[in-house]
Amino acid sequence: MLRWLPSTQTLACLMTCLLLISLIEGQGYGASREQLIPILGVTTGQNQIGIVSYVRISFEERQDQGGLMLHFNTAPGRFSRMAQTSIEQGIRQSGRSLGISTDSWTVELSVPYAGMTIYGDSMSAMVSLSIAAMAQGKTVPAGYVLTGTVTPNGEIGQAGSVPLKIQAARTARLRRVVVSKQTSAVEHADNLPISIQISPVLSVQDALNALTDTSPIHSAISEGEPR
Repeated sequence: MLRWLPSTQTLACLMTCLLLISLIEGQGYGASREQLIPILGVTTGQNQIGIVSYVRISFEERQDQGGLMLHFNTAPGRFSRMAQTSIEQGIRQSGRSLGISTDSWTVELSVPYAGMTIYGDSMSAMVSLSIAAMAQGKTVPAGYVLTGTVTPNGEIGQAGSVPLKIQAARTARLRRVVVSKQTSAVEHADNLPISIQISPVLSVQDALNALTDTSPIHSAISEGEPR
């Protein structure tokens, strides 16, 4: 009977290969991903106008399941307490709706504008689903934006001032604005600007598909002359 006994050199090579494999697998968890995403809002006070701002997201998936770790930077700009709460709720509710755990996520959010404070909750769905996309290895293309909230039953809640936000998106040369189907038809269809595609969605999954071009949105309203 033949018996093969590996040499010391062979064993060393095998151990080196196993170490390299473990390091490569570990990189999937340790690597931090960043993205600058647009959000839509309106100015405060009289004569409101729509504005497009950007938020920087840093995402890392840890090897432990110690729970969602969410950090809001306070400089250069910052998030209001309401904005922070709505974003955290949106992340958790999006994860539940999509069937993915947020317990291994570390997320850092920053506003790259000195002295700016972001108020309200209408950006929470955009932030939440951008993070969910990063967790799944997807990317939200440049020029795509979502305005709305994430409801406890896994739907996209409506946002206000949609016409002003769409006008701002057009001025900023964004290409697609995803809105809640609950938004009235008058709000998202009247005065439709040229070169903007409006994608009404109902569920969190539909919104993620619209943001990542995972599947076509058949109900999208194509560009047209202002009405």
